[in-house]
Parts: sequence; C-alpha cells; structure tokens
Amino acid sequence: MRQTDIEQLDRPLRRDARESREKLIAAAQAEFAAEGADASLEKVARIAGVSIGTLYRHFPTRMDLLMAALRPRLQEFIDGADRAMRMDDPWEGFVAYLENLFAVQAGDRGFNDFLSRRFPGNAETERIHDALCQQIEDVLTRAQEAGKARPDITQGDIVNLIWSNGPIIDATSAKAPAAWRRQLYLMLDAYRAERAHPIPEPPMTDEQLYDAMVHLSKVK
Repeated sequence: MRQTDIEQLDRPLRRDARESREKLIAAAQAEFAAEGADASLEKVARIAGVSIGTLYRHFPTRMDLLMAALRPRLQEFIDGADRAMRMDDPWEGFVAYLENLFAVQAGDRGFNDFLSRRFPGNAETERIHDALCQQIEDVLTRAQEAGKARPDITQGDIVNLIWSNGPIIDATSAKAPAAWRRQLYLMLDAYRAERAHPIPEPPMTDEQLYDAMVHLSKVK
C-alpha cells in the first residue's frame, strides 16, 4: 500500500476524532457552566453522543476536560484583567479587575468552582492559580501604595470575596442576575482607605488560604 493510500484512510479517523473532541468540549462547557466542576461526565458523553470510553480517550481525567472547557472563560478573564491592570488610576484598576473577575464568575459555575478551589495534583491549574494570586497581589498592592485601598487587605480577603460571591450568584441568577454587583460595590466601599477601622481577626496566612482552597476541591 502506498503512503498516500494510508494517509487517505487515516483522514476520516482523524476528522472523526476531532469532531468527537469538539462535541465533548461543547457539551462539557454547557454542563460545567450549569452544574459546576463536579458535573456528571457520563451526561457530558451522552450529550456529545459518544461513549464514556471515548470521553476518557480524549480527556483522561476530569481536570483535563474541565481545563479544555474553561479555556474561553479563562481567556475572557485574562483579557479583562490585562485591561484593568493597564488603567492609570490604581483604584479604578482594582475595581475593574474585581468586576471583571466576578462577571466571568457569574456566567459559569464551573469557572466559579475553578476560582474557589485548588487542585494540587494538577500542574496546569497550580500554575494558573499562582499567576492569578500574583495578579491579585499586584493590583491590590498598587491601590494600597497609592493610598486608595486600606493597607490591611490581603489576598485572602479577596479570595473570601470570591467564596461569598458564589452562593450569591446561585441564589439570585434566575431573578436578579446582576445582584452580585451590588454586593461587590458594598465591599469595595469597605475596602477604601478612608473607611479603615481596626479588624479584630487577623488575615489568613498563605498556608491557611491554600489549605482551605484544597479542602473545597475535596468537598462534594
């Protein structure tokens, strides 16, 4: 058999595999957005019209499928974050960064779960989370050094805001889908330097914050 004949026989298989992968990603995007990161993979396969074995051939782990499904959301967040971090006014940049973060969170329960948790067994998610934490640190520090944000806010306080925003989104998405913005702006008012009062509880350490996010990834 000539090499060209082999290539012609391979093409339909490659095309079928590509189509199956695309269908799986589309189904996973819908299911993760609606049900969160723990959505049924069997249902994803059923919606895509493939077997669960085919799903696992393309995506050996749940995290592989989740990351493929979240790629557009992550890019949407990154684009908005880049714009916010280039803003001249440090406070406005801080506000824009958080509003962009929570707007993307509000549109996708899977992305909300991804933001809220840590997955220490996955190098890709650890790298993304480390970069996200550094972004939060940078945009917050810039606002603090400009005297706009109160100096005692920490990265952990921002993650607490992410955690508290998730249930608000779940409770209000059907009837008041923008309610999360009111809560965000109430909290932003509390973050202003001129509103600062002593806080009786110290912030979480980096280790406590990391362990809490890992704990959430184990809770079903």
